[in-house]
Amino acid sequence: MVPLLLRPATKNYFWGGSRLKSDFSIESDDAILAEAWMLSCHPDGNSTIMNGPLKGMALADALLAESENVLGQNNATLPNFPILIKLIDTASDLSIQVHPDDVYATDKEGVFGKTEMWYVLDAREDAYLYCGFSREISKEEMQKRIEENTILEVLNRVSVEAGDVLFIEAGTIHSIGAGILLAEIQQNSNTTYRVYDYDRTDPAGNKRDLHIQEALEVTHKTRVTDPVKRPAMVQMEGYSIAILAACPHFTVDLISVDEQAALFCGGESFASLIFIEGEGSIVFRNNAFGKTGVMQVSKGDSLFLPAGTGAYEIQGKCKVLRTVR
Repeated sequence: MVPLLLRPATKNYFWGGSRLKSDFSIESDDAILAEAWMLSCHPDGNSTIMNGPLKGMALADALLAESENVLGQNNATLPNFPILIKLIDTASDLSIQVHPDDVYATDKEGVFGKTEMWYVLDAREDAYLYCGFSREISKEEMQKRIEENTILEVLNRVSVEAGDVLFIEAGTIHSIGAGILLAEIQQNSNTTYRVYDYDRTDPAGNKRDLHIQEALEVTHKTRVTDPVKRPAMVQMEGYSIAILAACPHFTVDLISVDEQAALFCGGESFASLIFIEGEGSIVFRNNAFGKTGVMQVSKGDSLFLPAGTGAYEIQGKCKVLRTVR
């Protein structure tokens, strides 16, 4: 399999904005664009291949059709594709929510749990997130506060700006506030337990479903301290790199290319490349991709590199989120 350029699945949730279209050239017929699923094999929204002999196929279908292990040795025994990567634009607040871990999700939902991380691409001056509790609480207090609509009073409200990183372990209550543009790298799950939704209604006057009992079971009720990180960039020849997150589910690097970055995709894992700034080209050194082996890339592009792609160089001036497992 050659490296794949992907078209994201898109979601027009009511809280979304327009910056994914204006800033990242994500195509959508909807006026509101809340999420672009840049790398997805999830049944709720598949990425589509835009190049090569598999052009037009859903990524999930293409991976199933491959006899070789394009996902890599680390992922050979997994029942499903392990990662989902989104760009998210919030014009208004998301609901207060929580995701289950693998044990609970496998038992109750038959799917992966959802640990995730956020990399803030941009945020208005007063932007904030909720991440965990500001103090330890009991299950009884959590339930009472949900019933009385006072859960916000005990949540950890965090101001954010571009470049901030937050790691959201499964079981951490959280929400993204209005005016934030971010990349979300997560386990391949769409299981969300909604706790509080500001008493909002849809155009028909209906409130969205809440999932109180499930949330009470899976939520970590301990205090979360200092959730925002800003990993240091390490200078390399022609580029700099920072590890944004490393856990059993994914490893995410920020690569800032000044001239060129010589990189490698081995047999252990596939790699996802999401271009978040600038433009350039990728030169692949694997002869199987032809003598030229060059792809032009720009902000908003998403590439899937199959395991064993080998040596490649990103040339130009750009920033890239690289994810492997």
